[in-house]
Amino acid sequence: MQQYSVLLVDDEEDVIRVIMKKIDWERMGFTVIGYAHNGVEALEMVEECVPDVVLTDIKMPYMDGLAMSRKLKERYQNIKIIIFSGFDEFEYAKEAIDIEVEQYLLKPVNAEELDKVFSRIRETLDHERDEQRNIDKLNQYYMESLPLLQESFYTSLIEGRVQPNEMEKYLESYQIHLEAPFYVVTVLHISRSQLPEGMSPFLMAVSVKKLAEEQLRERYGSKILMYLEEIVVISQLSDATEITRYTDEMDSLCVYAKRICGAKVTAGIGQICSMRSDLHVSYQGAKNAVSYRAIYGNTRAINIAEIDPGESVELSFEQDAVQGLLKEIRMGDRDTLKQQIKACCGWFSRPGISIQKYRIFILEFAAEIFRFGSNNQIPMETIFGSAEQLVDCGFQSESPEEFWDWLSEACGKIQDYIRQERANTTKSFVTKAIDYVQSSYGDKNITIETVCRILGVSSAYFSTVFKKETGKTFIGYLTDFRMERAVELLLTTDDKTYMIAEKVGYSDPNYFSYAFKKQYGVSPSKYRVEKLKERG
Repeated sequence: MQQYSVLLVDDEEDVIRVIMKKIDWERMGFTVIGYAHNGVEALEMVEECVPDVVLTDIKMPYMDGLAMSRKLKERYQNIKIIIFSGFDEFEYAKEAIDIEVEQYLLKPVNAEELDKVFSRIRETLDHERDEQRNIDKLNQYYMESLPLLQESFYTSLIEGRVQPNEMEKYLESYQIHLEAPFYVVTVLHISRSQLPEGMSPFLMAVSVKKLAEEQLRERYGSKILMYLEEIVVISQLSDATEITRYTDEMDSLCVYAKRICGAKVTAGIGQICSMRSDLHVSYQGAKNAVSYRAIYGNTRAINIAEIDPGESVELSFEQDAVQGLLKEIRMGDRDTLKQQIKACCGWFSRPGISIQKYRIFILEFAAEIFRFGSNNQIPMETIFGSAEQLVDCGFQSESPEEFWDWLSEACGKIQDYIRQERANTTKSFVTKAIDYVQSSYGDKNITIETVCRILGVSSAYFSTVFKKETGKTFIGYLTDFRMERAVELLLTTDDKTYMIAEKVGYSDPNYFSYAFKKQYGVSPSKYRVEKLKERG
């Protein structure tokens, strides 16, 4: 039997205990993953482990159940919410209906009523899971997917084979609507390791494609197709600044795909563009973004403009080995780079390669490597002097070993520069975020969203990098810093607790005391007494 997770939210400990005992959760196919005493604490817990069902009271301190439910539905549309309350008021019920909660129950809740509600919700969840995993339905869905003419057009568009003067003719003939101010291409890459039993890679791709259509079509007018064993999404944006929200929603889609379909999905997001004829450039950027999963991990969204702002699409070079070499310069380590260099050297040392072809190879490689540097804002003249000097070094090689050394040195210098610049960029915005916290921690309105707006990055990317660099989530770092300042004020001033709460960014002194006790195990006033007593 499929097990589903439940989060309980109520400020009364006794109520939670009663509810946990009223239902045979295991028999019903549910597991209580935890409980929270207010809406703020519940939202923090949901970030760590997204539950299938949230059972919540309305009246709670710091954030009530309706406000919490509204925030949950904004980000996690598929969470089922049950509200139970002692308030039989029409306005409460009306707002609950607007939020689209599953059930509104009045206290006291009896076991039979809860049992019926969770039985119905289980049927709904089972149905949703079955729709995603039923192989027969997936086969049927694939046969009924987008018309071949539309899919063929989208393929031509991302390959750059549609002439601008023919664009309107095709859009009208195939009844395709692409009329937004801005566009962006996303590549959804599905890992082939650890697929559910009985599920082929092909059918898994169909399942994820259907999920993406459900989440993206209406909001972004997205056009979605399967292409080269991956899923390509062409989305429309009303404003260039919308890309950060789009990145966060793609990140949520990856998490949801893993939970619902069992798929490990990486969403590579390309550059935004204002012309449909430039969508092939965005597509190349999206493919490059997917390759960064080796650094940032899968089951997440990776925006090429965030991880490598200078990234631009390299022009095609016929030799696959050279394209692989450019990828290893940007992404790999020295061992994989050496393997790719060996592949390049193997290309020109094949039988039938003349000295003329060898020299052409050197010229084309130098041009490609300088173009790569220019597109990525790398000071190539500082590293090599000039393209001519690089070519001369290649021409002067008198043996395969010398050519190998020349190629290794050239690629290694660029790889070192990219690594250093990437590290500097990452540390720069993490440092800026830390500086912002340390100078503005008293502002009660600080959120991860406000910091990300200042830095110009999505919260999904920021959260990943911040935790990687500091070992803490941003909210965790902010809380720790505020608590440190609170301790300092407790021990060095005679300020009242409510004054200290306001100084360190808490508008509600009761919640400050709650957070402080959660951090240090005692209330602020008791902490002050004990520490001052220790000092004598």
